[in-house]
Order: sequence, then structure tokens, then C-alpha cells
Amino acid sequence: MNTHIYMIRHGDSPIEGPERTRGLTEKGIADAHKVTELLIKEDIDVVVSSPYLRSILTVEGVSQHIGQAVIVEEDLKERVFSTDDHRLSDQELLPLLEASFRDPDFALEGAESNAECQSRAISVLNKLLQANEGKKIAVGTHGAIMTLMMGHYDCRFDLSFLHSTSKPDIYRMEFIGLELVRVQRLWTEAKRMMR
Repeated sequence: MNTHIYMIRHGDSPIEGPERTRGLTEKGIADAHKVTELLIKEDIDVVVSSPYLRSILTVEGVSQHIGQAVIVEEDLKERVFSTDDHRLSDQELLPLLEASFRDPDFALEGAESNAECQSRAISVLNKLLQANEGKKIAVGTHGAIMTLMMGHYDCRFDLSFLHSTSKPDIYRMEFIGLELVRVQRLWTEAKRMMR
């Protein structure tokens, strides 16, 4: 019995503000409605999210549709890149990402490495897979941690993959037990169908 995890990268969010409470822009809200429309057709059973508001807002339409609350998992939060709670600029983030994907143990003092982030997230994913065998699980997530989770199962999901993703984005991962057997990007197909 195959289990499906839908990795849903959050929609566009404001540049300013604390990581935990930044919501969605108008475009992000409109795209969250499209995410809901697409995932309703997938017959999702469970909705899980990072604790960050932008991720919750991106998937909450699906949870409302199935009549269940979003299950918030603290260990699905985005990788901690710095010690303060504000978003790093792209100019600050890019060299950190490059160093992190070259050396999984690299981190700024007081921050988190790729290896640490991947370990905490995979622990949650494995529990979800074991507790929901044969079900379809939507996971509201972020770019870096999504890439690290997917990269745990298949090394093709690397920094180049991260740079190729959009906000939002959706990847359907199919598992037999804890083994990944197939990945399909759904967001580009959804955008074509909704034009």
C-alpha cells in the first residue's frame, strides 16, 4: 500500500517581519487558493505544516475542505540560518546556502546546519509515513527544508533543485514503506490547467 506525501512550499510572503509570523502577500493568498483547488482533487487525508504562518496559510484551505485542523509540527520549521528571527536578504542567504550544500555540517555560530535540519525533519517524515500508511499527507513547508527532506531520499534534490522551485510549489512523493519510489511536480501542471 503506497503512501503519498505532498510537499507544498509556501506561497509568496512579505520580505519584512519575523520568520514565525510572516503571512502571505496578495499573490501568495491567491496562489494558496489554487493550491487548495489542486489538492482537493488529490483526496488528501491529513494536513501537516511547519509552525510558520506562511506555510499554515498555504495549506489551511485543504484542511478546512477535509474538516480537520492543520497538524503543526515544530520540527518542520525552516532551517535556522541565523540567530535572530528575521529573514535574511537573498544577498546574505545565497553564500550561506552554497556553503551549506558543499558542507552539510556548515552553520553560522548559533544557527543550524543542513545536517541538523535534515535530521529533525526526516524524523517527523518517518513518523508520518509510519502512522499514515496508504494515506495522502499534505505537508506545508519551505524551500530549504523541503529540499533537504527530498534530498535525504534522492541526491538529485540539491541546491540546483532548490533554485528551480517556485513559491508556491508542490511535489507528490510516493513511498512504499520508507522508500521513495516516485516524485512528480504538480504545481507547473496546475498552473497550465488553471489558465
